[in-house]
Amino acid sequence: MSPTLLVIAAVLLAALGVLHSILGERLIIRSLVRRDDLPPVLGGQAYTAGVIRLAWHFTSMLAIGLAAVLAVIASGSDWRAIVIAIGVTCLACAVLPVISTRGRHVSWAVFLAAGVLCLAAAIIG
Repeated sequence: MSPTLLVIAAVLLAALGVLHSILGERLIIRSLVRRDDLPPVLGGQAYTAGVIRLAWHFTSMLAIGLAAVLAVIASGSDWRAIVIAIGVTCLACAVLPVISTRGRHVSWAVFLAAGVLCLAAAIIG
């Protein structure tokens, strides 16, 4: 195993996640969700706009989480640290739908459960 290569991959993925989120929000999402012709899914265009924003930022968050997993592997840590990185990523992903859809998109519950289960597994062993 080459830790240096994994660290480089982690840095690239983390940069991708951050840039994807920032540039996507500025250049794509803002103009897309302001359109008058968004379909009114589940009661309104605001929910549709929230789901579009949610899906975009899930991609960014998961890229950052994958970067964290690679960094942990590169450090030579045991499996618990890897599972903790995955659990924290899931918990971060649980926050996104709460913010972008005010909790109406139920993915938050799945990510929350997965995150808690990962952290519990790491603690219990």
